[in-house]
Amino acid sequence: MLPVRRPRARALGGGGCVSLRIALTADPELPVPPQFYGGIERVVDMLARELSARGHEVTLFAHPESRTAATLRAWPGASSGRAAHTVANAATLARHVVSGGFDVLHSFSRVAYLLPLLPARLPKLMSYQRAVAPRSVRIGTRLSGGSLWFSAISQAMIRDVRDLGTWRVVPNGVPAERFPFVPRVDGDAPLVFLGRVEEIKGPHLAIEIAKRAGKRLVIAGNIPRGHEGWAAQHVLAHVDGDAVSYVGPVDDAAKATLLGGACGFLMPILWEEPFGIVMAEAMACGTPVLALARGAAPEVVAHGVTGWVCDTVNELVCAVARLGDIERQACRARVLSHYSAQAVTDGYLAVYQELIARRAQAPVHYAVQH
Repeated sequence: MLPVRRPRARALGGGGCVSLRIALTADPELPVPPQFYGGIERVVDMLARELSARGHEVTLFAHPESRTAATLRAWPGASSGRAAHTVANAATLARHVVSGGFDVLHSFSRVAYLLPLLPARLPKLMSYQRAVAPRSVRIGTRLSGGSLWFSAISQAMIRDVRDLGTWRVVPNGVPAERFPFVPRVDGDAPLVFLGRVEEIKGPHLAIEIAKRAGKRLVIAGNIPRGHEGWAAQHVLAHVDGDAVSYVGPVDDAAKATLLGGACGFLMPILWEEPFGIVMAEAMACGTPVLALARGAAPEVVAHGVTGWVCDTVNELVCAVARLGDIERQACRARVLSHYSAQAVTDGYLAVYQELIARRAQAPVHYAVQH
């Protein structure tokens, strides 16, 4: 077992509560936060900023060009898929954690980076934002002796693995202040699709829905490598700059403007998406979501309150005519209560609290700081 140095309690000013020393990890491929696409990195950035604002000491292991409120430790390896880079990153993490006096290690990167630290009693949380590998959960649980817990961003994504380890569910969220609330839009406001322009995301279905509903559609997002041919045939061929527009990737400011000016956000996904942060971003602006009932969409969207979750494209076409039944303020309110930086951070702090109390083998209360 690695001799991880035990931390000392640190009081937050005034309240007599305890400040935590937290190690966060993100994948090495993208900076935190990313300029364009990168949902996981946005969540890590939001969490690091909110934890730091509450007085916790946060160290972030991430891409060297990351801009963070935490103390940055740059990964030496740039690729999660290269064995040599994985070994270098795991060694870097172990070296700093062993000497850092951390209270908890929270990984949004790869289980492989945790291997040298698994036997240590240090409380560890592995957050899955993508498909869960049952073998990794089994190995992590066994080698850690229970000091490694797992978190998911929806109930849907752990339906088949919840019995393989200790799980908690903390949904993703958005920094709501970056997505200004728009209380009303014009009657001719367009529908919007924002996401990777590839088949499983359903941009071609968004085009069908908008055309059949008689609404303009604005498509935003990147075309992933290897999907150019499909996008050209099924999406770009329909772009005329009027009924259907394509604006390419957008940064945060342009995204907020685009989502806030829409009458509805289309999410006709064809796969079991674990969460779908863009749905929360749209609702933060007050924009209702129209989604197919796949993945976490039924958990994220309150059917009939913040949008419509349907089983078929035909039902989504009909739902467009009912967008006026949705109160935009209700969309914003759901984000503030469930998917804001404050709500998500409260959720993770509660898990940290459980992990630390388990290590101490006695009830320990780490009060949530606002």
